[in-house]
Amino acid sequence: MRCVVQRSGPAHVDIAGETVGAIDRGLVVLAAFAPGDTEVELAWMARKLPALRLFNDGQDKMNLSLRDTGGGILLVSQFTLYGNCRKGNRPSFVGSAAPEQAAGLYARFGELLRHEWPTVAEGRFAASMDVSLSNQGPVTVIVDREAEV
Repeated sequence: MRCVVQRSGPAHVDIAGETVGAIDRGLVVLAAFAPGDTEVELAWMARKLPALRLFNDGQDKMNLSLRDTGGGILLVSQFTLYGNCRKGNRPSFVGSAAPEQAAGLYARFGELLRHEWPTVAEGRFAASMDVSLSNQGPVTVIVDREAEV
């Protein structure tokens, strides 16, 4: 499982001009799933994200998490995070879970995330989305959790 996490001010996801998910501030999470991902990886990531210390404290150091500052999580599925661009000019997505599997993983991850954090907004799996955010800092991190084999 792979997530790109951005510290954000106001953020929203629109589909065909309609806002389907929005937060005032917090984390925008782009999530991708690999074929071997299981409940173990999903639960680990759901616990990890609200605890990431990506927000500044009184000394302007990144020492605070969502658990300290509040805010929301805007979750967006993005299979292209597993795009392999090493060979040629067209990315290969063989490292991404098949759409049928990824849809289930995304739905379950959203459930687990809501158990860990009260404010979770989402995009829509496999939809063409417009994601707007105000990346603050800017702060962007990649969080990977390899499936245990």
